[in-house]
Amino acid sequence: MERHISGTTGLFTLLGSPVGHSGSPAMFNYSFKKQGLDYAYLAFDVKKEDMPRAIDALKLFKVRGSNVTMPCKTVAASLVDELSPAAKIIGAVNVIVNDNGKLTGHITDGIGFVRNLKEHGVDIANKKLVVLGSGGAATAIEVQSALDGAAEITIFNKKDEFYQRAEQTKQKIQQAKPEVKVQVCDLADQNKLKAEIARADILVNATIVGMKPLDGKSLVDKSFLRPDLVVADTVYNPLKTKLITDAESIGCTTAPGKGMLLWQGAAAYKLFTGKDMPTAEYQAYEKN
Repeated sequence: MERHISGTTGLFTLLGSPVGHSGSPAMFNYSFKKQGLDYAYLAFDVKKEDMPRAIDALKLFKVRGSNVTMPCKTVAASLVDELSPAAKIIGAVNVIVNDNGKLTGHITDGIGFVRNLKEHGVDIANKKLVVLGSGGAATAIEVQSALDGAAEITIFNKKDEFYQRAEQTKQKIQQAKPEVKVQVCDLADQNKLKAEIARADILVNATIVGMKPLDGKSLVDKSFLRPDLVVADTVYNPLKTKLITDAESIGCTTAPGKGMLLWQGAAAYKLFTGKDMPTAEYQAYEKN
């Protein structure tokens, strides 16, 4: 029987901007329905400066939990009541759980990224990564990769307000995993970028470049890629960014962002409901 929203339906949300492209509502609402859970999941376009009011609204309307996406992950971490150990290290959240008015922030981006690589036959251990970006998702990827045994991580970012964050991430990783070599470089230095990619096992785009309305753009010149390089993206709309299509065209193993979305979502679903997300069923549903 078709389930309908009732007076007791629990609400989950997605907060960030833009969110119109997000696949999260379809994934969560399918899973709730599949498991007979009286929940609904809605996306709300919220700018970074409006996050304090959005966080207050989670409490006011007794929202059961929320995902947080760019560019609001870092500011959200400063607004919740408590942070998980990983979120405290990273300084960003993509999951908020509301426990009777107490908001706890978690981060599952790094877990989803590593799992997505494994699904494509790639183990992070002993690998050298080049990561583009130092926002919330990028930081989660960098920290989780270090914790899971990466040998070396080179972070590239523009000389903007996030560059200092990249330097802070380097310090955090060196404190937690001193055996991991970490360096931070200016994204404008294309010669350095080319040289680091030439030494890398895995290249990761963790910026919004490639996402609508920046689809069709890439931060990496196609000539920097080579067939034995693994190329991953955090962008999932479009399903394949220019970086991913460039990489596929020369024979790279690729891990598009849709898989990361699935597996970070599965980790969030567990935090929200205590249940395992029906990932296999959802993947089959998507293909039909």
